[in-house]
Parts: sequence; structure tokens; C-alpha cells
Amino acid sequence: MSRSQELDEFKQTLGELMAEAPELEQFSGFVESAEETTVLDRKTKELLSLAIGVVTRCDHCILWHTDAALEAGATHDEIVDALKVAVVMGGGPAMTYAVDAYDTLRALEAERNE
Repeated sequence: MSRSQELDEFKQTLGELMAEAPELEQFSGFVESAEETTVLDRKTKELLSLAIGVVTRCDHCILWHTDAALEAGATHDEIVDALKVAVVMGGGPAMTYAVDAYDTLRALEAERNE
């Protein structure tokens, strides 16, 4: 399964969960308001979210925010730079997730170039 397909499947399952647990919509609304681009632009927020996903060791967050960062116009080098900051803040464990994020980046870039 491609990384894009994995992300689509995750988003679909998330939607199904929210349909069964509508109280989760409140959190989703908070996320949407926090991601509004009133001060920081979308690309910057996605790079921050990716770095935090690496530090907190969240596989799905890494996939989601790598894709979103690319969609927001982040370059390969900008994403790698965000991964470096994540390792600075998260140490050795973040390094292993930065490797996963880098693999995700390369896979998503390859899928976009097909």
C-alpha cells in the first residue's frame, strides 16, 4: 500500500470513528481553528506539526503532516530542516522517528512524481 493510500485509509477510519463518537467533533473543531492561518502561514504550521509529531513519536502524525507540509508548498530541504530541529528537541528517540519521517517524505515525493 502506498503512503498516500495509507493516509486516505486513516482519514476514512477517522471519519467513521467521529461518526460513531460525535463528541470528538469538538476536538476536531479546535484543531481546525488552531490551524487557521491568521499569523503563521500553513506551511510553517505543518512543519511545526511534523516536528512535534516526530518528537512525540506519532507515526500517523508524521504521515499526515509530511503530506500536509508538501501540499502547503514545503520543499524537501525545508522538511529535512524541520526534522533536524525535531531531533535537537527530542534526542535519540526522535532521531529514529526522523528517519521514519524521511522515508515517508521520499515515498510521498515519489508518489507525486509518478
